[in-house]
Amino acid sequence: MDGQDWPIYSPEQDIQGSTWARERDTQWEGALARRAAWQMERQDARDELKTQVWLPADTSRRLRTIAARTGFSPEQVLAQLADRVRMDDDGALAVDAFTPH
Repeated sequence: MDGQDWPIYSPEQDIQGSTWARERDTQWEGALARRAAWQMERQDARDELKTQVWLPADTSRRLRTIAARTGFSPEQVLAQLADRVRMDDDGALAVDAFTPH
């Protein structure tokens, strides 16, 4: 400031300092966005459910046949079924007809 004869500091005149401040702000915003994305991934991982299901042979054969016809794995077909299941007030479960996609 003394070398430039500035009476007071002015960001408009401090081109290099303003550039550094913008770069720092951009880096900070990027870090915040990455942190938020990481936290969302961690939350999603906690919300996921991994289970092992033992099905009777006839049900298993039907599931494999359906999976083969649709081009999905049996696990993917079950996941899509689970996405569409609904429960009525009496606790009965139902799944409307759908085409796996």
